Amino acid sequence: MPQLHVAQIPVTPFQQNCALIWDAETRRGTVIDPGGDVPRILAGLDKAGFTVERILLTHGHLDHAGGAAALKRELEARQGAPVPVEGPDRRDAPLLEGLAEQGERFGIEGIESVTPDRWLEEGETIAIAGQDFLTFHCPGHTPGHLAFVSPALDFAIVGDVLFRGSVGRTDFPYGDHEALIRAIKEKLLPLGDDIRFLCGHGPGSSFGEERRSNPFLNDRG
Repeated sequence: MPQLHVAQIPVTPFQQNCALIWDAETRRGTVIDPGGDVPRILAGLDKAGFTVERILLTHGHLDHAGGAAALKRELEARQGAPVPVEGPDRRDAPLLEGLAEQGERFGIEGIESVTPDRWLEEGETIAIAGQDFLTFHCPGHTPGHLAFVSPALDFAIVGDVLFRGSVGRTDFPYGDHEALIRAIKEKLLPLGDDIRFLCGHGPGSSFGEERRSNPFLNDRG
């Protein structure tokens, strides 16, 4: 089995979990959801000591994607090779186009709009630290939110879809609580109780633990 290492770096005033995931043997990996505080992310990468192959976005909110453009520039200058930004689903394009404006509105410096090098769709397989992850479209928090799951590793990255004891906010003009709960119950939980996940804020959990105890996932959820 691969020796995947994971480091989480809280970024922006929203304390979003930017994740660094890399293979200990190949020293190659992925940065997921670099929302901002790019110098802090670069310092984490220096400490981890791996080559970044891609920047992966779960969705288009500023605390998840606002640092992607700047991080891409810095990494390409350092590594001397392209570092593509991939994801989310194209339905989050309006959010990514408005990132700079969102940053100004919240008074957060360094937030830039970004256009991914590649949009992703449900059913695609994406490599994270050399391992295959399945792509699932999980709308509700945003229209184009994606989750990435490796059944072989019992491991998932779910962004702001699911949290320990909670679920993503849907009180936005484009939010859809029913769609969010449906995606969790019909797409993620059936993959197995043993799958542990990283989420966008706070500590992770497992699908089984959330299926059993998350109050948003009972019959009234």
